Amino acid sequence: MPEQGSAVVPGISRSLRVQSGMSFADFERLVRASREDALRDTLARHRHAIQVKNEQTAIRNLERIFSATLKISNEKGFQAMSIRDLSKETGLSTGALYSYFSGKDELLTMLQQQERDLVQRILLERIGEHSDPTERLRTAIRIHLYLSEAMQPWFYFSYMEAKNLSSSERKKAVSSELYTEEIFADILRNGQKSGVFKKRDPLLTAGIIKAILQDWYLKRSKFARRQVSVNKYADFAIAFVEAFCREHSGAY
Repeated sequence: MPEQGSAVVPGISRSLRVQSGMSFADFERLVRASREDALRDTLARHRHAIQVKNEQTAIRNLERIFSATLKISNEKGFQAMSIRDLSKETGLSTGALYSYFSGKDELLTMLQQQERDLVQRILLERIGEHSDPTERLRTAIRIHLYLSEAMQPWFYFSYMEAKNLSSSERKKAVSSELYTEEIFADILRNGQKSGVFKKRDPLLTAGIIKAILQDWYLKRSKFARRQVSVNKYADFAIAFVEAFCREHSGAY
């Protein structure tokens, strides 16, 4: 995977470029502000099929449709969700829903593409602000956790529904998963070259980091019972990974 460098990724507001130690509350507000851009991109990408002409109406309804899809799917499963269920949850008629997509397969493709793009854009934008390998690793861990908290319904949906996706969507999901792991592996390789990180298998280490990140959004109730916030989990995960990876790990 090529070095990410410090290039700005199109489609993400420069307001996202704040200190890597930002709180989740600040980050959540910025992600909400960026979501409208993502919805606008989705509308432009599917403008040939979406019959609603007013842009703001279309964007507002796409957000309602996607949110309702995730809510219903995480309760009963995407395959079990009917268009009637979606109509009831969104308050839109079935006819109105079909003015945005031709069927559930197209709806799934639209939703998955938008959310994958949003995650990758924000993650790369934030990592690209840093050249130091340690800061890049810290940022990658923190921002991935913040994204999974801000977008928890989609992260949970994507993980739980993976086995039920079509062959093409499964391939895209696997590719996205591997892409994220490669981001971490690339940071580790560069840190090893500069003598900051220990010579450990980058891909295996990246896979373990990914598992730590997944535990947060798959077992949220466990951490809620223990009163562990996403900020606390991010701090601990960063310190834990650094202790394993860094040649001379100090207090974080």
